[in-house]
Amino acid sequence: MAPRTRLSPDQRRAQLLQLGARLFATQPYEDVHIERVAEMASVSRGLLYHYFPTKRAFFAALLAQAADQLAEATTPDPDVDPRQQLLDGIENYLRHCAANRLGVSTIHRGAASGDAEIEAILERSTRLHEERILAVLVPGDEPRPLLALAVRGWLLHLRTVGHEWATTAPDVPVEEVRDMCVGALVGALSALPPDARPPTLDSLTI
Repeated sequence: MAPRTRLSPDQRRAQLLQLGARLFATQPYEDVHIERVAEMASVSRGLLYHYFPTKRAFFAALLAQAADQLAEATTPDPDVDPRQQLLDGIENYLRHCAANRLGVSTIHRGAASGDAEIEAILERSTRLHEERILAVLVPGDEPRPLLALAVRGWLLHLRTVGHEWATTAPDVPVEEVRDMCVGALVGALSALPPDARPPTLDSLTI
């Protein structure tokens, strides 16, 4: 084992999560041994377990960190119009996916884990983005359930597109992927009955 580098508790935790992301992004959950993270960080297993007592706790922390980073990267600018907020939000999301392929893969794998705690983290993330979009589509009003369903379905579509683009088709220009995703949302909203369509729909058309 290489000499241990002295780090603060926050730095050590961040280091362990960074190393763990490489494992969880490239291997099925059941094949990952978090003891390998201790070896990669040149620390004892006891120290690793001090921060993360179980593999499940490690993965949950990793997923929560990825969700927080995504939320920060896609914070909307309330000073621009709805169309620009949508364009900026999607492009920022896609660029975040491209710059953080490991975190995106972790979220993608977490969505299929079937674990209640993991699903709760993903649900909080999805709900945050859903509320952000609905606040722009129907400002100051309660959205119709069908509208909320359309937005949630589109967010799941965006998550899949972001993962597939970042990991399998990064040569496709981000602007083309962005416009495709905008078109998918506008199409879903346009298919709603008139009384469920958001008042800002026309302003979203590119």
